[in-house]
Amino acid sequence: MRSNESCEFGVRSTDTLGLLEAHRPVKIGIILLLGVMITLGNVAVVSVIYSAVPGWSRNSRYFLLSLTGADSAFGLIVMPLNLCVSLVKDSSSEPDPLCHVVAFVNATVYSTCMYTLASISLERYVAVFYPLQYSTLLTRRRSLVLIGFAWLFPPVLLVPITCPEGIIDVHFSTASLVCNPSYSSNVTYSLTLTGFIFFPCSALMTFCNLRLWVTARAQRKKLRRYGSGRWTRPAVASRVLVPVMTAYYTCWTPCMVTMIYTAISGSGVPEWVEFVAVWLPTSNGFLNCIFYFWINRSFRRKFYTVLQRPCFGLCPEPGHDSAVATLNNTSMHERSSSVSSTCALLTVAVETYI
Repeated sequence: MRSNESCEFGVRSTDTLGLLEAHRPVKIGIILLLGVMITLGNVAVVSVIYSAVPGWSRNSRYFLLSLTGADSAFGLIVMPLNLCVSLVKDSSSEPDPLCHVVAFVNATVYSTCMYTLASISLERYVAVFYPLQYSTLLTRRRSLVLIGFAWLFPPVLLVPITCPEGIIDVHFSTASLVCNPSYSSNVTYSLTLTGFIFFPCSALMTFCNLRLWVTARAQRKKLRRYGSGRWTRPAVASRVLVPVMTAYYTCWTPCMVTMIYTAISGSGVPEWVEFVAVWLPTSNGFLNCIFYFWINRSFRRKFYTVLQRPCFGLCPEPGHDSAVATLNNTSMHERSSSVSSTCALLTVAVETYI
């Protein structure tokens, strides 16, 4: 009887491994597509932020460059590194120094991205609600300290993952094609990570963006009332803040829920659930390009200017100099509602504060 059960278990294991191998090309294709989208989007962002954008202060550019760097790391480091490891490894519970290092890099990039998003929300909150004290509250030094914390604290918190015989086990998962920590091997440490990274960042982002949205909505109602119903300006706050928070929780919550579930229960999740939960946060790196940059009119105009210069250089046409000059003049004279790039998106909310 026991022999029959062993045979049945062996057959099921073989079928499962065969199914995982059959799905591997599809998963690699999805990962490659995400990597290309993230990389191209952030390359375009860097090309614009490198030059001055109307309405964006120096501090805003620092924070947004930090976000671009964290998002770019998804496409330039996390994805290639894990794809390379997936080609040389299979599922194994044995300690592996390389897999521990890869898992450390993955977790560091993910954590840095969350801390950077929280820092941007804080900067935007100070710029809107304390515009006159902004330069005092967020000096250049303090801004750089916040950015440095977002990049340096996660490695300190996650360094135990690098030790093969450390406090938490790491294995290569054929379901998600990444080196995954076995969160159930140290429940206390796993829950501590969520307590220091996901929950405080999410709470700060939710508080700041919710306050901004409520204020913008109240100001828009006042302007409509005083304008006798003739106010037709679009609801910029809803068009920016709601998608930002929706994308954040959509991308990150499944990963955190899966992490907590596997840590507490000690059991895994279905193949595609694990794959989506692990890789969905990387898509936030592409969505950030849309919500934090492309929706901003000043950014779009500057991007068109940057894009037109090489095009006009290759194919000069009569009158293109005057067209570029007009575009630059329009961008330079565009009124910014605050020292923050996000405040430019929230003109309705802060017009009465300027």
